[in-house]
Amino acid sequence: MKRREFISLLGGAAAWPLAARAQQAAMPVIGFLSSRSPGQSAGVVAAFRDGLAEAGFIEGKNVAIDFRFAEGHLERLPTLAIGLVRRGVAVIFTGGGDVPAMVAKGATSTIPIVFVTGFDPVKSGLVTSLNRPGGNLTGATVIAGQLAAKRLGLLHELVPSVRLVAVLLNPNDPNAEADVADAQVAARALGQQIEVMPAGSELELEVVFTQLKADALLLEPDPLFTDLRNKIVALVERQRIPAIYYAREYTAAGGLLSYGASFTDLYRQGGVYVGRILKGAKAADLPVVQPTKFELVVNLKTAKALGLTIPPGVLAIADEVIE
Repeated sequence: MKRREFISLLGGAAAWPLAARAQQAAMPVIGFLSSRSPGQSAGVVAAFRDGLAEAGFIEGKNVAIDFRFAEGHLERLPTLAIGLVRRGVAVIFTGGGDVPAMVAKGATSTIPIVFVTGFDPVKSGLVTSLNRPGGNLTGATVIAGQLAAKRLGLLHELVPSVRLVAVLLNPNDPNAEADVADAQVAARALGQQIEVMPAGSELELEVVFTQLKADALLLEPDPLFTDLRNKIVALVERQRIPAIYYAREYTAAGGLLSYGASFTDLYRQGGVYVGRILKGAKAADLPVVQPTKFELVVNLKTAKALGLTIPPGVLAIADEVIE
């Protein structure tokens, strides 16, 4: 989408109040753009503030943050992004997938942008390379969508008898097709088959679970699912099947297994990068951060409720066991 198309979505905007102008003059303003909701983002927002503090910036003391949440409505993102650009924020931080980062990139080529995404930012076109991003964007990737083989392998080790695995994904995700292909290759190697469960809304999520025939479930990364994690865990529990997720938050909410990078760690790193840019660093010179550690979290209470025994080999490599 071109810049003029973004601007046309606003239909004009009122001038900022004098008080807001004075505050902006007194301290830099960070634009925080997310596809998620504020309630479900509390943990990662706290991590982002921690990263800012590491870089020497405290909200309300020497920096202000303008939060803009789309609450799962991606169509709102262009207007929210242009609002931040018109305000003249010093840096834009984006979270909740690669769409907010792509929208922000389309809205400005001059304001630095720091993103956190679960996808490959080179394939998405956000940066030219991980080591030398170029342009006005950099950030962190949790590469959440590239671990299907590892997750399916862990699920197979726990329940070797599983033959049909449901893959729950958001069909509106531009990476959905590639993620399904990766999962199918990994499943065939394990003697399994894949049942694709597309759900692009909360209502569709409820519908696909009434049609579920699989023996187990693999959840593909998506900001919509992150906001609905408690509901998803409850729906899986109702089906009484084992499931593996991409983030610890699901296991903490009662899910069986999760394997992936720590979102809180990478949001903290995002805060550090924003702080460095406020001090004069250029986004083009800051390499995109990749996770160095992936966490396996096991919920023993859920395993017991399903009548499953976690193999000693899985417990031995688990980073956290919830009892």
